[in-house]
Amino acid sequence: MQQRFQDQQQRRAKGRPDNVHGYAQFGDLPSLQRLLKDSPFLVNERNPVMAQTPLHVAAGYNRVDVMEFLLGWKGPEKVELEAKNMYGETPLHMAAKNGCADAAWLLLSHGALIEARANNGMTPLHLAVWNSLHSENCRTVQVLLDSNADCSAEDNEKMTPLNHLSHGPASEKLRGLLLAHLEEQRKRKALQACHETKSKMEELEKELSNIVGLNELKVQLRKWAKGMLLDQRRQALGLKVGNRRLPHMAFLGNPGTGKTMVARILGKLLKMVGVLPTDQVTEVQRTDLVGEFVGHTGPKTRRKIKEAEGGILFVDEAYRLIPMQKSDDKDYGLEALEEIMSVMDSGSVIVIFAGYSEPMKRVITSNEGFCRRVTKLFTFEDFTSDDLAKILHIKMNNQGESSSLYGFRLHDSCGEVEVAALIQRETTEKQRRKMNGGLVETALINARENLDLRLDFDCLDTEELRTITLQDLEAGLRLLSK
Repeated sequence: MQQRFQDQQQRRAKGRPDNVHGYAQFGDLPSLQRLLKDSPFLVNERNPVMAQTPLHVAAGYNRVDVMEFLLGWKGPEKVELEAKNMYGETPLHMAAKNGCADAAWLLLSHGALIEARANNGMTPLHLAVWNSLHSENCRTVQVLLDSNADCSAEDNEKMTPLNHLSHGPASEKLRGLLLAHLEEQRKRKALQACHETKSKMEELEKELSNIVGLNELKVQLRKWAKGMLLDQRRQALGLKVGNRRLPHMAFLGNPGTGKTMVARILGKLLKMVGVLPTDQVTEVQRTDLVGEFVGHTGPKTRRKIKEAEGGILFVDEAYRLIPMQKSDDKDYGLEALEEIMSVMDSGSVIVIFAGYSEPMKRVITSNEGFCRRVTKLFTFEDFTSDDLAKILHIKMNNQGESSSLYGFRLHDSCGEVEVAALIQRETTEKQRRKMNGGLVETALINARENLDLRLDFDCLDTEELRTITLQDLEAGLRLLSK
């Protein structure tokens, strides 16, 4: 205590503040250590007016030994590395704006956020450039650039660090340093974007491999994906490109042709390439949109649109929104359609109208703005026996744990050619056209039940217990006819 009293007297005689911030400012590590040992709660104490912590102060005065002690502090309360003062500045901002290169390096080595923003939007690099212009010392700028500080970051006035440069020798030296680093950043971003683009296209192709047929649609999905990913590449290189229009669509075809499945894949694609913030597909029908009395339909439809925001609104059997007779003025389906059309230019949701081909013509001709907004119409053809055989194999190879077929496999005799021939023989064209993909799901469930029926309870062969044979598939298909 006597020693501490003498130290206090000496500091007061020299005009140094006798508190945690004064010790940090003047680099008085022994006094700081003794104070925090007695009062550990002062480690993040804010000073008057500026609301700065001891780490702010030490960083602004380049007191590296004090900073090392604070950053390694083992007390009950950890040092706040990203604490902000009254201007929203972190300790790294303080080091940058005072040209304290060693302090900046130490903070960065402990994980300080290099792109932290002050209240005016400035990053540490903005402030380091400002200091270098006055001190003619680029060392702090170099430390930040070595840690990959973003040269193109804009403050609240849309100014980058380069924009703050004036003319003169100091500015020209800084300009050359920043421009060289900016070019390196652009190259790195371009390489990273290239790698990400390839990964995303591979992911898309994996999803497309689960779609049987629909070649025109696959080509269009690839076009959209490639165009959007190339736009990301352009932006990574610093190019300004216009935003693409959201691709509203109509899916025409019979039930079971994969319209809903494709909508879900499309949702994943558009989220993957950044067009949509979510891959959510909100499926609705007439009953979800249309009310039973005047004034009910609008709010009901708007609630569903709100639910779908950021993703896809999938309107199934959309033709049911249009009355069969034009004179039916009591039908509120048209009101629901008008509500949907009114938000299609907002960019908040993508709309897909789906339904039978012929009845969907009523939707297309019912509203003069439909063709302007719905730019792509895709026809989902009925599946052939070959298509259904491929779908059957895809389903068996992609069973989730919630599926009743999870853990089962097809016998080696159930190749696509053999299954296609079986489907062709055991089903009629009318059945295939009516059920499409639904035929496969039902046939597989029936086949598993047939497997259970023919097995004995004393069967111990694990492969036999989980293997669906051609015989089981045949029995499953025959049940469809019954």
